[in-house]
Amino acid sequence: MRRIEIAKVLAQPALDDTITVMGWVRAFRGNRFIALNDGSTPHTLQIVLDAEKIDETIIKKIKFHACLSITGQLVASQGAGQAVEILADSIEVLGECNPEDGYMMQPKVQTMEFLRTNAHFRMRTNTFSSVFRLRHAIAFAVHKFYNDRGFFYIHTPIITGSDAEGAGEMFHVTTLDTNSPPRLEDGSVDYSQDFFGKATNLTVSGQLQGEIAALALGKIYTFGPTFRAENSNTPRHLAEFWMIEPEVAFNDIVDNMDLAEEFTKYLINYCLENHLADLELLDKRLAEEQNALPKDKRRAMGLIEQLRFVVDNAFERITYTEAVEILMKSKPYKEKKFEFPVEWGSDLQSEHERYLVEKEFKKPVIVRNYPKEIKAFYMRLNDDDKTVAAMDVLFPGIGEVIGGSQREDRHDLLVERIKAIGIAEEELWWYLQLRKFGGAPHAGFGLGFERMVQFITGMSNIRDVIAFPRTPGNAEF
Repeated sequence: MRRIEIAKVLAQPALDDTITVMGWVRAFRGNRFIALNDGSTPHTLQIVLDAEKIDETIIKKIKFHACLSITGQLVASQGAGQAVEILADSIEVLGECNPEDGYMMQPKVQTMEFLRTNAHFRMRTNTFSSVFRLRHAIAFAVHKFYNDRGFFYIHTPIITGSDAEGAGEMFHVTTLDTNSPPRLEDGSVDYSQDFFGKATNLTVSGQLQGEIAALALGKIYTFGPTFRAENSNTPRHLAEFWMIEPEVAFNDIVDNMDLAEEFTKYLINYCLENHLADLELLDKRLAEEQNALPKDKRRAMGLIEQLRFVVDNAFERITYTEAVEILMKSKPYKEKKFEFPVEWGSDLQSEHERYLVEKEFKKPVIVRNYPKEIKAFYMRLNDDDKTVAAMDVLFPGIGEVIGGSQREDRHDLLVERIKAIGIAEEELWWYLQLRKFGGAPHAGFGLGFERMVQFITGMSNIRDVIAFPRTPGNAEF
């Protein structure tokens, strides 16, 4: 008999039909009631055993996370907690799971760090199965959002010779003998003998290549892995993460802010409309976690309440200068509780961003027009000659989820900027030609996918929203 997914059984129960379901044991009570889950839904399906029908040797193998195939009649449940259940006629053990053999997972709450260490099993837990179903949903919603609005999906290279951020924190790619590479007369490595004939690295952003496409196709987006060799051990950073980067010809900074707000609200709303059961499970988990904290450390809203609030309210929009003024008037600044300095010309740190979002405005904030010295070379210089048309979208609990800008489309000003920060023109010859031949105003941004998943799921650590996190000192699985 063909297997039916539990999600379909619960959504459209065909009472009195004999069906087959397969999945993993979440609980086994009194040698009679099995809670079975197959990953298709956060809910379990109750299986009722009749000891006279099922061989005793089979019953002894029904343990936590054992994998079973069960055939029986679907009936209305006589007990509380579920609408339907299966009266088992036969059970086949597809995969045994004995704690005595060293299985480390247990039917109890286990720490996040323990689950990260055992990431090959953590998706079997209620929390992580919900997280990764939602991650899928958000990824699907990304493509649906842009496809429905006429954007074209562009695959930009993972191996590149460009450093889009100019920060130099890159993973280098080479086939040369790292113990004894060929060298030039000055002692530097001779990358002309490398596989690509030049120094290359894993991409930190697909933006520069995305601009090529936008200046021909009009509006495009990328969605792919990016890499930063940044030694940051924080709940907000990964060495390998995914980024969505739309780029739109003829857009200015205001259009860019509008797109960012519409996009993020769409992703949240898609999950609320299509995956509410998973959100409810994570909402309950977060509430329990918050109750264990001191009152002054608790979130102002529950997970679903906060998601609905973000969707239903306009984002606050302020300039960088206004943000600095607000911070300098704040109680934490006056009482010297900020770890990092607040002054015009310094970049906003996470603590500053979270103050603006969580204390001052109590909703997402878009900050624009940053000092040119702290932003990338490709951002359009404003008329004040001090700031650039950059923007950051800040979310509660996360800080920055989006960074973007209107791009500098004036060839002469871009050349000046590149020279000022010490980049050789020949390194970006093709990028400069985009401005010289048929250039156009354009704008775009990058959304850190994992940070968005973090916000929607309420998970406090970014390592818990990607299946196999890559962080300093960790490349397991």
